[in-house]
Amino acid sequence: MNNEMISQLQFDRIKKEIQARAIGNYSKKRISDMTVSTNLQTVLDRQEETREARLILESSQHVPFMGLPRIDALTEQVKKGLILQPTDLIEYADFLRSSRMITKFFDNNQYQTPLLFAYSKHLPDLINVEELIDQKIKNNKVSDDASRNLRKVRKQLQLIEKEIQSKLLKFLRHPKNKEMIQEAMIVQKGEYYTIPIKASYKNKIDGTIIDESNKRTTVFIEPTVISKLNERYQLLKAEEISEEYQVLAALTGAIAENEEVIDLLIETITVLDIIFARAKVSREINGITPRINKSEHIIIKQGRHPFLPEHAVPLDVEIGKDYRGLIITGANAGGKTVVLKTVGLLTLMAMFGMQVPAKEGTELAVFDEIFVDVGDHQNLENALSTFSGHMQNIAAILKKIKRNTLVLLDEIGSGTEPNEGAALAIAIMESIYEQGALIIATTHYGEIKKFAGDHEDFVPAAMAFDREALRPKYQLRVGETGESQALWIAHKMDMSMKLIHQAERYLAEKAYRTQKKEFLPKTAVTNRKDNKKERQLFAKGDRIFVNEYQKEALVYEDIGEDTIDVYLGKKIIHVPRQRVRLVRSAEDLYPTGYDLDSLFIDYKTRKRQRDLDRGSKKAHKVLVKEMRKRQEERRVNDENSK
Repeated sequence: MNNEMISQLQFDRIKKEIQARAIGNYSKKRISDMTVSTNLQTVLDRQEETREARLILESSQHVPFMGLPRIDALTEQVKKGLILQPTDLIEYADFLRSSRMITKFFDNNQYQTPLLFAYSKHLPDLINVEELIDQKIKNNKVSDDASRNLRKVRKQLQLIEKEIQSKLLKFLRHPKNKEMIQEAMIVQKGEYYTIPIKASYKNKIDGTIIDESNKRTTVFIEPTVISKLNERYQLLKAEEISEEYQVLAALTGAIAENEEVIDLLIETITVLDIIFARAKVSREINGITPRINKSEHIIIKQGRHPFLPEHAVPLDVEIGKDYRGLIITGANAGGKTVVLKTVGLLTLMAMFGMQVPAKEGTELAVFDEIFVDVGDHQNLENALSTFSGHMQNIAAILKKIKRNTLVLLDEIGSGTEPNEGAALAIAIMESIYEQGALIIATTHYGEIKKFAGDHEDFVPAAMAFDREALRPKYQLRVGETGESQALWIAHKMDMSMKLIHQAERYLAEKAYRTQKKEFLPKTAVTNRKDNKKERQLFAKGDRIFVNEYQKEALVYEDIGEDTIDVYLGKKIIHVPRQRVRLVRSAEDLYPTGYDLDSLFIDYKTRKRQRDLDRGSKKAHKVLVKEMRKRQEERRVNDENSK
């Protein structure tokens, strides 16, 4: 997998979330180095591991991970020949104890978590080393009973320390010393016991100056009466350190002797730590275990991007069974790119062994490669435009494409002249398709939409748009291209329907008016305008009688021209103004606030649109069926024409 490409899908962020929930530092490093698996059985095993760990978490049980955070660093010290300190040894004992407790824990849960039990049941037991550490290290220091000589040395130290304390107290209480003493207390400076004396009396005290205060107003003197005792104390202290070192060296040696066993323990418990870290994130995103296949088939039901808020519109999409190409169109900021990222990220998460935020019935494929081109690839340093950046990225993708590959392309062909961009985009998608890859792409280009509708193994899709509120709904509708939102918005902004109809004809026929027009003199134009003002305009929804057809009709639009647009026989037609008369005004026919646009859409069309707006699966299936029928008809016509 190309790490740079898949980083566009925010998979690195997913790994960081897992790292944050791992306990051991070694586990965090391992997660950072891990990649998604392209092996079906490995992915299935990882999914089952995560599922079992999730069961443990949701049963409110706690796996006894102890001593894990620094165990790799401590083990590395042992391997280098360094002596562990008492606190380090306590951590090590906790880790060894944890391995025993984990074995027992999963033994008790083996029927619920058979795969995790298989990891733990063969963990070696180092209780002898654990007990040895517990015996010789107490209260974060070497115990008095760690050795016979150590116990003897510490008892002598206690006696000497007691005698020193007694002599110093006697010195403090002597009346003749009262004036010279800065403060009546015993102060330990390093390994020396001292009395704080006023600096002015430092030469009047029989003793050795050990230290002085910052302001030099006080000196700390070791009286001569305890100097020999202090010397004896220092010798015993050195002997104590030597004895402690021997104990610590022996305990560290006991660990070193079991290096291979400990490496196995660390490896196994690290694996369990990583599994539970995956499960913790899976639980937080309310994930489910998807079905996994190696047949390039993706079904996402109510899928959510894990980094979008919970109220975000869920995604329903399928690819790889009935079609291998999906072309998504829709308004800007309508969620097209989010669809690409959601499909890509959920696939990567599944291949990593994570549960995915979706509903049951979701099925994801294990791909050999996932290629992504999402975002702005403009590079000022290399003088690359956005289009050049995209082409550079796609060119690299085209060299590596094969079967069992997923390709995600955002705004394909954009950033250059539309006709050239659309043609190049179609050629790219054909190349990708012919090499056997699955492709999901987004675009604004009409030619690409047409290609998707005509191709037997591609399907168009549209992001739903609330035409009344003029905002996207972030819903993917497979099999639908939808109306041009630009034209609809123009209509909602009260732009002339005549102009909009003309734009629609231009879209369909590509035949533009290019003849030169003769303009009348200014005075003549003024007179025409005056005459137009005298005309009585009809309102939308007015019922009129059309002499030419001898039928009643509804006014669709009247902008003061010689002809008006009327709705007759379920079609909008142009009729001469002089050939119509008002039957009843819309003001009299309909209540205030009535949606007059609904008069010009038949009930069946309105119902289907409402079904699509609420996400009816039946309506979507009808759309797909109609699209398939059109494709088949085109295919038959093409064959007959040959």
